[in-house]
Amino acid sequence: RETFLLVNNVLLATAAATVLLGTLYPLIVDALNLGKLSVGPPYFNAVFVPLMMPVLLFMVIGSFARWKNDSMAELVKKLRVVAIVSVLLGCSLPLLAGPWSALAALGLSLALWIVLSSVVHSQIDDHAAYGGVVPEIAARSHVEMIAGVTRRAMAEAGLGYDGLDGIAATAGPGLVGGVMVGLSFGKAAALARGLPLVAVNHLEGHAVSARLGEEVAYPFLLLLVSGGHCQLLEVRGVGDMSRIGATIDDAAGEAFDKIAKALGLGYPGGPALERLAQQGDGSKIDLPRALLGRKDCDFSFSGLKTAAFRIAQTCETEQDRADLADAVQNAIARQLSDRSERALAAYAETHDHRLFVVAGGVAANKTIRATLQATAAKHGFDFLAPPMAYCTDNAAMIALAGAERLALGLTSDIDVVARPRWPLDEARALADPSHKPGRKGAKA
Repeated sequence: RETFLLVNNVLLATAAATVLLGTLYPLIVDALNLGKLSVGPPYFNAVFVPLMMPVLLFMVIGSFARWKNDSMAELVKKLRVVAIVSVLLGCSLPLLAGPWSALAALGLSLALWIVLSSVVHSQIDDHAAYGGVVPEIAARSHVEMIAGVTRRAMAEAGLGYDGLDGIAATAGPGLVGGVMVGLSFGKAAALARGLPLVAVNHLEGHAVSARLGEEVAYPFLLLLVSGGHCQLLEVRGVGDMSRIGATIDDAAGEAFDKIAKALGLGYPGGPALERLAQQGDGSKIDLPRALLGRKDCDFSFSGLKTAAFRIAQTCETEQDRADLADAVQNAIARQLSDRSERALAAYAETHDHRLFVVAGGVAANKTIRATLQATAAKHGFDFLAPPMAYCTDNAAMIALAGAERLALGLTSDIDVVARPRWPLDEARALADPSHKPGRKGAKA
């Protein structure tokens, strides 16, 4: 058993030595006036990638192999698969990939498998008394908690700043006070430690969050559904997404929260409404269906929200409230399914890789997950949603988006600004905004 781990460590040390050779050797040659030597992607693709691939796959096996308890026969069986796959990938990646893509693929694979820590400080108790988020309280709490949360995350990861390759920080969209706190902290850390800064779109974090659960190849069709956003997008990679549809008024998550508030369920309303709906039967309540007959892939939840609010005022018993909660949940799931069906059909006409990803806080709703999974299967698509822990806002998804950007050389200037609005498809948002743009810019 110790020999297996030793082999892995030797491979890792050898891979590190190749990087040292590739970076120091040209400097030494130049210092001795022996000429100029440039060691670039061909060297690293041919030497570094084949050495690192076995290390990576040993790490993957290590996440589910019980080194102390498994029999030697079981370990050998798992490691034999690792050896074969790593040799094949190590030899083929440099030959099949373009100049930089082999290194990028390796970096993305490492980012995929390793979440060293993910710490979330919830502000729910701070805002519950107000029935929603109070921007000033949120920003103040960010200031008070961010240093301690960062220390805890790094302690759990067993890393200091010297072990980091870069700093990823959310730069928007969202309540700009809280965004400014996090971005300023990230800038300070990057400046103090001489690390590259990667400003990440919060929505892009949600877009890649499914890749925290398992390997997901680009491109894929994404339904991003949260408290503030509801969009259908073609995702080809970080910084490369096209909007297919978006809400023209309210988001699905906002409808959940506002209707839950009308039912007296408190904050956050979405999970509370889902729990109440389990006790109800909404089949006898008729709620409006929006955008019937429209041939685009947009959404609308304002009519549903208004109708449900009026019905909530007539509810007399707990069962009445439960029935309305069930009707609302089914209505939202039905509209998400109906509009996604149009996008699935259009996407299938131009893509062979048929994967439907649902991400964002509303993706944690079990009824909505089940409905959308059935919709995807109906159209011959595989279905994927992030692990529950990564559906709502978290740092791991921002780290993954940052790691993917860093691997592609997409870093940010230190003067990057916090943005209250930041569309994933900025060209489409400028040419055809889903909402009338205000002073903060287009939302989607």
